[in-house]
Amino acid sequence: MNKWSLEGTVVRLVPLSADHTEALFPSATDPEVWRWMPRPRPESVGQLRDMLSEMIADPTRRCFAVQRRADGTVIGSTSMYDLDLVESRTEIGATWFDRSCWGGPYNAESKLLLFGHAFDDLRLARLALRTDNLNVRSQRALARLGLVHEGTLRSHMRRPDGSRRDSLYYSLLADEWPAVRDALLARVAARRVA
Repeated sequence: MNKWSLEGTVVRLVPLSADHTEALFPSATDPEVWRWMPRPRPESVGQLRDMLSEMIADPTRRCFAVQRRADGTVIGSTSMYDLDLVESRTEIGATWFDRSCWGGPYNAESKLLLFGHAFDDLRLARLALRTDNLNVRSQRALARLGLVHEGTLRSHMRRPDGSRRDSLYYSLLADEWPAVRDALLARVAARRVA
């Protein structure tokens, strides 16, 4: 495994590559999975490959494919972006999972691995996540992860349908990480048994 691979108990985060396009295409084209993504849903394997290639080429990103450890299946994708080592911060997003994996331990452990990479490996001071003001499911998930709602950027970006979106910002600081880590470890263990 190279230095960018992050190993958990139920998932493994591996560097995203164009080779993951076909495995990610079913979830990336599921309207419910893609509903709150700020970019248009890819309509072809070629469009998804172009989108992934653009993400991978960005030097401020670390993009991952999420593999289920039990069988190696690629079940989603997630990224660190706007990574700024000088300012000691990053954002986490461009995250999606196959709908069959919703509600299990996969997202929680993916966040556990990314947060650990940010705070323990990169020694960052801060990470943030943002979500659409209409995406109540995501807002609840971020609060359950232990992140702090910082505020709302009004009319922050355009949705694929052309409407304007407010973005709710959540953050986690390095000194908050140990308590959040312990809670996430317990959540992953409980969901793995369930």
